This record gives sequence, C-alpha cells and structure tokens, in this order.
Amino acid sequence: MPVTPHIERHFTGSEIVRDVVIGMADGLTVPFALAAGLSAAISRTDLIVTAGTAEIAAGAIAMGLGGFLAARSDEEHYASEERREGEEIVNLSEKERQEVREIFAGYGMHGAVLESAVDAITAEPKRWVDFMMRFELGLEKPDPGRAMTSALTIAGAYIAGGLVPLAPYFFAHTTSTALLYSVAFTLVALLVFGFVKGRFTGTRPVRSSLQTALIGSLAAGAAFAIARLIGG
Repeated sequence: MPVTPHIERHFTGSEIVRDVVIGMADGLTVPFALAAGLSAAISRTDLIVTAGTAEIAAGAIAMGLGGFLAARSDEEHYASEERREGEEIVNLSEKERQEVREIFAGYGMHGAVLESAVDAITAEPKRWVDFMMRFELGLEKPDPGRAMTSALTIAGAYIAGGLVPLAPYFFAHTTSTALLYSVAFTLVALLVFGFVKGRFTGTRPVRSSLQTALIGSLAAGAAFAIARLIGG
C-alpha cells in the first residue's frame, strides 16, 4: 500500500511579513491623517497631493533607515555575543560544559547519554559556540543581507500604503470628495491587508482582517482628530 509522504509546511518569512506590516500600517495611516487634516484647512487638492507626496517620500526614507539600523544592530549584537562565547569556551571551558549539560538535562537527558551529547557538542569549538548562541542566549545568526532587505521592504510597503489614501486627491476636483474616497480606499486596503497578513502568518484571515481594519481605523481616526484640533 503506497504511503503518502508527510510534507510539513512552515511559514519562514516572518521577518519579511513584519517589515511589510510595519511599513504598510504606517503608510496607510500617516498620509491619510495628513491629507485629511489638510482637507479641513485648504481647498486645493494639488497642494494636498504635493504635501502628501513629500510626506510619503520622507516617511519611506525614515522608516527604511530605521529598519536598516535595527537590522544592523541585530548583526552587531550577535557578533559581539559570538565573540564573548568564543572567549568563554576557552577561558571558562568547565563552566561552559556545565551549561551545555544543564541545557540537555532540561530536555530529559541523563547519565551516559547526557555525557556523550555534551562531549559531542564541545568537541568542536564552532559547533560549541553555535550551540550556546542558540540554546543559551536564544539568538539566531542574522542574514548578512537582512539590513538592506529590511530597509527596502519597509520603505516599499510605506510607499504602497501611502499612495492608497492619497490617490483620490490626484483625480477628485474637491477636497471633500477626495476625503470621502480616501476614507473608503483606506478602509478597504486595511481589510485586504489584514486578510492577506492572516493567510501568510497562519492566523484566521477574517479575524486578522477585521482586527487590522479596526486598529488602523482607530489610529488613522486619532491622527485625523489631532490634525483637525491643531488646524482649528
């Protein structure tokens, strides 16, 4: 009788999804709040388009730079801890062996099997350091190209998100009409974005969609209210 092979499907793009969420969420809310606030103060859609485009460009650069620096900080932190662990397995080898022993004991190993596992891990310095980085410190080696990928992903998502609430101002003749379409477009985009995010992350898509729309709407509404309050 043929046996169907067991294929495990695990989502491995959590970092990319996180970057898209960061960029898209801000891109959908900040430009919307700016455009909505300006709509209450001026009647020229071309000025709102100019201001909104400038904000999207500045926001994308700032968000992308933030993502780049955060990823570089992760790389530098990992490298620093890796050097420290390398020094400790040389200068404090017995203490480090005991830490390996305690980690394996936590998984239920004991006796000769435990000592054999400790010997196998500590026999090769690089393997020993890698083991300590992962199981003692809980750190995974960062992707060397992660910083640039993160920057471009966040910036691109911010631009894509920012163009949604700003798009009606390119075509509408009055700011009031543009604002109504902007609200509708932003809400639909939040629903779609939440649904897709749910599919990728393994959560319930409908729940993720409604949750994202609710949170995004509250954030955009708060930003709009503040802009109106300041603008009088």
